[in-house]
Amino acid sequence: MQLGCAARVKNSHTIDTAHTHVCHRTYHREMEPTLVTTVQHHPANRVGRDFVIGDLHGCVDALRYLLREVVFDPARDRLFSVGDLVDRGMQSEAALALLDKPWFYAVLGNHEDTLCGVAEGRLRRKWWYDIGGSWGESLSDERLRDYAHRLRLLPLVRVVGSGSERFNILHAEFFGTDADLDRGEFSSGVRQRLLWGRDLALGNHKPSKQRDLSTTYCGHTPVRKVVQLGAQMFIDTGAFGPGGKLTIVEALTERHWSVSVDIARAEGAAAFALP
Repeated sequence: MQLGCAARVKNSHTIDTAHTHVCHRTYHREMEPTLVTTVQHHPANRVGRDFVIGDLHGCVDALRYLLREVVFDPARDRLFSVGDLVDRGMQSEAALALLDKPWFYAVLGNHEDTLCGVAEGRLRRKWWYDIGGSWGESLSDERLRDYAHRLRLLPLVRVVGSGSERFNILHAEFFGTDADLDRGEFSSGVRQRLLWGRDLALGNHKPSKQRDLSTTYCGHTPVRKVVQLGAQMFIDTGAFGPGGKLTIVEALTERHWSVSVDIARAEGAAAFALP
């Protein structure tokens, strides 16, 4: 199945930015992601808390601030990411360094997938620069390939716990059940939806049609505040843009915290050490 362009719909909960409505048909024709693992399972956290962070887009100082706000304990707590660590913000390489942290677990986002396509010679650098990858102009081909090698190890989906304790993390959206996610046998169209889909957030799919899907944390489509549509919780509050914030949620609770990059830096977050 080939995804077409989403209709230009602005819901009251979405942030109407130009990139929200970009058509990616050319991208879909030129590259198909090759992943080592499509779904990775994690046991429930019995000793601490689990958090999920929205699209970072290189806004690491805001993350530093939020981790201090929630009193994050790297010995007990875990941080899951809905992807899009890179592009648009000023700290993309610092965001990629998070992959070395033992408490940090990301899924592949469409911006990481694009970086990989460039590194693998299947996508032009200029196309990547046009969607926020201009920080990569200074990267050598060798360094870009090194990053791509790391990113290709990221799964499309992470599943945490089971039964009533279960929650899922993916980048964009998913139309299916927990059992479908567990099988991990995704068609090309489903993979593209996991990375690029916006139909649910833009109102082109009915949340009521979702069945047998645990709480699923998503990013990709910027929203004004955390919003739940059916089983899917959208937590990308546009950290990289004017008026946007980075949001962290405590999994399976109603608790969440948000901060803009400007406020985080004004509070001295650039000097806060990451755990």
